Amino acid sequence: MDGAGRLDRSARSLGPRADLKAAAIDAVALLRERLWRRRPHTRPTLDREPPDRLIALVERYLPARAGVAATVLFLLGSAGFGIVRGGHVEELSTAASDTRNAIANSAGFRIASVAINGRKQLSQDEVLAIGGVNGRSSLLFLDAANVRDRLQANPWIADATVLKFYPGQLQIDIVERSAFALWQQDGRISVISDDGAVLEPYLSHRFMSLPLVVGKGAQTHAKEFLALLAGYPQVKSVTKAAIFVGERRWNLRLKDGLDIRLPENEVGNALAELSRLDKDDKLFSRDIVAVDMRLPDRLTVQLSDDAAKAREELFKDKKPKKKAGEA
Repeated sequence: MDGAGRLDRSARSLGPRADLKAAAIDAVALLRERLWRRRPHTRPTLDREPPDRLIALVERYLPARAGVAATVLFLLGSAGFGIVRGGHVEELSTAASDTRNAIANSAGFRIASVAINGRKQLSQDEVLAIGGVNGRSSLLFLDAANVRDRLQANPWIADATVLKFYPGQLQIDIVERSAFALWQQDGRISVISDDGAVLEPYLSHRFMSLPLVVGKGAQTHAKEFLALLAGYPQVKSVTKAAIFVGERRWNLRLKDGLDIRLPENEVGNALAELSRLDKDDKLFSRDIVAVDMRLPDRLTVQLSDDAAKAREELFKDKKPKKKAGEA
């Protein structure tokens, strides 16, 4: 310390650099000593540097602030390791993004107006939340492609277009899927679109009037079959559910519990025959539990237990009685 109470130059220069140089010099000296121990009989040559010379070279070529740089790198590495190990990467990324957006907003790139076209089921707030747009977002740093990808990942949205109009207008055009039917699989009921996409679990009563399809694969075949069924309103009006059997053919469960087993092929002809039988013979009003139409050349009707018992009693009464003396 000099007379003014300040550290002199030689004292101030001591620090990380001096520590690093000292460690390097010690390492060179130790290496030199070990090499000489292993080769005690080797005679020095003119091109071999003496220890003092090697130490001078280390001091000469060591960067001026290598110690400071090494310390900074060590601290940064430790901080990064702590962030990753502690699970704070997402928080740090969010904070950095918010800071960047705040700067852009203060510079005049705040999203002042949003126009959303094509929505029917989803609200404006739902569309923005799905796209990841919030009150902190700035138009300057908004990634339109990322917003579009997030929107299209939602099952309700079939397609989306995102446009930015500087300095502060955002336009989102979406094509929504429509709720087409209810699909039951493994005891769970979901709302599906006409292309079979699952839109959401069935929780809202606003979807109660949708047709019900049941079974594996029914969601992807429902559009074609329900369009065919719509051509026979007399059958459709009494149908409670359409059941896809073995991923190859359909059964109908009527509202009164009657099962109609349709064939795998020529389904339209079978539905037309059902309409005719109900119109002419009141088929759906009879005391039966099942109608089997799987065989093309015949129709099999299964009576209820009560109807079968009554039919059996009827035939017993009609059976001719034996006369006296007849064997």
